[in-house]
Amino acid sequence: MGTYNCFFFSGQRMPNTLKFALATLLLPTAALANDGVAAVGVGGIVFGKTDAIAMKKEVLTISYDKISVDYEFLNESSKDVEETIVFPLPPYSAVILPSNAYYGEPNGFSIQVDGKPVTFTSRISALTQEGKDVTAQLKKLGLNDTQIANPSVFASGDDSTPPGLSEGQIAALVELGLWSEAPEGPGWMAKVDYIWTQKFAANKLVRVHHEYRPFVAAGSGSAMYDDAAQFQKNYCVEPGFKAARAKTVGKKTYFDGLDVSYILTTGNTWKRGIEDFTLNIVKRAPDELVSLCFPGTLKKIDPLTFRSHMSNFRPAQDLRIHFGNVVDPFKNSGVMPKVSH
Repeated sequence: MGTYNCFFFSGQRMPNTLKFALATLLLPTAALANDGVAAVGVGGIVFGKTDAIAMKKEVLTISYDKISVDYEFLNESSKDVEETIVFPLPPYSAVILPSNAYYGEPNGFSIQVDGKPVTFTSRISALTQEGKDVTAQLKKLGLNDTQIANPSVFASGDDSTPPGLSEGQIAALVELGLWSEAPEGPGWMAKVDYIWTQKFAANKLVRVHHEYRPFVAAGSGSAMYDDAAQFQKNYCVEPGFKAARAKTVGKKTYFDGLDVSYILTTGNTWKRGIEDFTLNIVKRAPDELVSLCFPGTLKKIDPLTFRSHMSNFRPAQDLRIHFGNVVDPFKNSGVMPKVSH
């Protein structure tokens, strides 16, 4: 495991640098991913590698409720190449969250290639906590993709049988270890992958664009910080973040927090990794607190924007960002934050 630099920024200053390794997922997150070259078969999705197509550029812009990513790809071979492209989302726990959270496919997710919309398919699967694929078992019991990916449809608000499921189905799920009785709800991990076929003409630049609200957003509140050691490992928290949070918590009873995850490592499926990478982190308000582990250097561009630029980037770890003290964690303006150039 490589070491990542620690960054914390509020509206006042940039942090000292510390080094920590990224850790595993802690809480429900807003989860995103790089496009990657893959093969899709009955056994699932297998990521490969291309020696023909280079990712010349990636510009990733992240706020807690809006994501934009732009790629430039170049087929450096003398022949046209057609590849299966997969945009994978990390598995998320299919627990029933409060009504102000949502699951499944990101709101407004779309793919544009050279400025034109592209049709894609969604692949929904279910995994055990250990990573075993149990999609077939759930489908055999009559569950559909929506029920697998969006377990909030099972929330009844009382002690009755969850809507859409019979007592027999519940009993079968319990026997399979895929339903919890206390608290009642699904016990699997849901996973969403977006898939499409892309033709790369020889020696021609292809521009791909995604923009969307992240899936699985939840106000984490003070519970997120209860395991201080785990939170430290996940987000490389430095003293300035802790001091700013303590000062803010003293003024109100609830401290909203959201996580954004981005799978950088699939960028390594392209020839030479990511040749030119720009990360923009955009706060929605000056008093938002942001903490993350990242191997590059983040510089303040304007009061709300922090930027890192890297060349020949071969990410060894995926990206996780914590946004604390967010003003309205569930309001989605549908507009990308402004970014200074």
